[in-house]
Parts: sequence; structure tokens; C-alpha cells
Amino acid sequence: MNSIIGASDIGRGRGGAGRCARAILCATRDLLFAARWSLLRGWSVAAFVALRATAGLPQEAPVPLPSLGPLTLTSNQDQGEGPAGDPLTPQNLLQLEYQVKTTPGTNLNGEPDTVTTDTTKLRGDLSFNLSPYWQLVFRGDLPYVAKDAQNSETNPDGAFVYGWGDSDVQAALINEINARWKAGAGVRFIAPTGGDYFGSGKWQVQPVAGFRYALPEISKGSYFEPLMRWTYSFAGDPTKKNINNLQLAPMVNFSLPDRWFFTLYPSTDIRWNFGDAATGQTGRLFLPFDARIGKKFSDLFNVSLEVGVPIIKRYPVYNFMTALRFNLTF
Repeated sequence: MNSIIGASDIGRGRGGAGRCARAILCATRDLLFAARWSLLRGWSVAAFVALRATAGLPQEAPVPLPSLGPLTLTSNQDQGEGPAGDPLTPQNLLQLEYQVKTTPGTNLNGEPDTVTTDTTKLRGDLSFNLSPYWQLVFRGDLPYVAKDAQNSETNPDGAFVYGWGDSDVQAALINEINARWKAGAGVRFIAPTGGDYFGSGKWQVQPVAGFRYALPEISKGSYFEPLMRWTYSFAGDPTKKNINNLQLAPMVNFSLPDRWFFTLYPSTDIRWNFGDAATGQTGRLFLPFDARIGKKFSDLFNVSLEVGVPIIKRYPVYNFMTALRFNLTF
């Protein structure tokens, strides 16, 4: 190499000292260059060996969730302490509901009467992950109804008559924006499977939208979740009343100690009617007091009881309503 010098070069004539200094600098430069590349090669080999060693370690395989093609069922873990079954809680759910509702009606003589409707409803939800922050949720309801409304053809005696009510299916997209905000929108289709007596006799479409604002300052699982639905009939029995009303629910859920919860306005029972007048209607607004209390007995099972009574009943949706729900998530 050019940096290697002999002893005879040191004492050669004039300028020998300068040439010696330059030679020493060149030798130092080459040694540093060689050391740098040696160190770089050493770190590369060490990183490669460490990577091979890590790859060879046994790792815990993730438990696969059930899937439908490219879609994966949403896990029900880490859903907080709130109740199951709310529209913006994407879960895989089986719900059994028993509801009792009294509404204004008329007897065969056209006189005011009270109609009692008992509904046993089976609900199923399936939630699929589209991405870490988007879920697609399908819902279906199948109601079985007992009703005592007097009818000259179906029920002239006013006794309880039993049959299937109007069934429905719904699809919704839910976006978890961040730890505090969540939003969703969807559409529900209602089929007149209950006929003229147990149902509305109309095909209906129900766009639905809402958002959730978490309230961890109150407690884990508390939130504000306003919802809006618009129900509109578009086909069916032309002799039946047309349906066109706005439905609201300014829901507020409070998570309580020992896995209890209390909810104001859990159902979209605030109504403004734009359609045909209902029996006993004197205005367009129905405003109830609506509340629910329940308990989570485990991560997979909870029970709740809801009660609603009218405050303003110009558009009479009900005189009294109560619903008992059993929720099983999976």
C-alpha cells in the first residue's frame, strides 16, 4: 500500500520530514477506514444472527375468529361496562325481549278503548370487522304478538289473539373514530309479515344514524348516544294508514358500581308524526319519559328492564310500555 514506508525514506535529503508526515497521515486514514468497515460488518452479522434467533423462538399463535369469506366476526372483548344490544355497540348478540304496551283504540261501536299488545321478540346481531376501526353489523328481529284489539273479522270478542308480527332486517356501518367518539349509519327494512291485524300492513324503510360520545369522567362505560330514525311506508295494503314519522332517542347511559347500568331514553320513542293521523291524535308530538335499568351478570350475559310513560301524547304512540330483555353475546 502507498501508506507503508521504509526506514530509508525517513532520512532522505531535503523534504524528507514533510514526506514522512504525509505518509503517517495516509496510514492513519487507511487504518480508520478499515476499522469503520470492520465495525459495520460486525454489527450486520450480529443483527442477522439475532433476527434468526428471534425467528426461531416459539410464539403464541393468535386465536382465529369465525369468518365469512374476507370478513371476520368482531370480538366481544373489551366492550366496556355498558349494556349489550345498543345500536353503536357492535357485538354478536342473541336477545330475547318481552314487551307489554297499551295504546288507544276503539271497540266495535267506535267508542274509545285500550288495546294491550304483548310482544315476544327474538333479535340477532352479527358484527364483522372491515378494518380495525370499521364494523359492518347485521340485525334481524322476529316478533310473536298477542293482541286484544277488537276487530269485526279477526277478533270480535276482544280476547287475546296470537300471531307473528312484522319482521325486519337491518345493516349498519360503525366507525370508531377514537377512544371517545364513535359514529354509525344504516338502514332497516320492515316487512308486513304480521298482516293487517298483528302488523302495519305496510312495507317500511327506516334510515338510522347516530353517534356516541364516551363519558369516562363519570364512569367507564358511560356515554351519550343520540340516535335518529325516519320511518316511511312505501308499499303494502292501500287501505292501511301511511307511515311517515321521525323517531329520536337522546340516549345517556350511566355505568354504576357492581356492573349495574341506568339509561335514559334507550329507545327511539320520541316521535314527530308527518303521516296519517293515529287513533286519538290531536297533534304531531309524542314525548315520553323512558328509562332502563339493568345488570351485567358476566361479560356474556346481562338483563335489563325498560319503562316508558307519556309526558306529551298529542301523537299517541302508547299509554304505557315496559320491556324485559335478556342479552347473550358470543
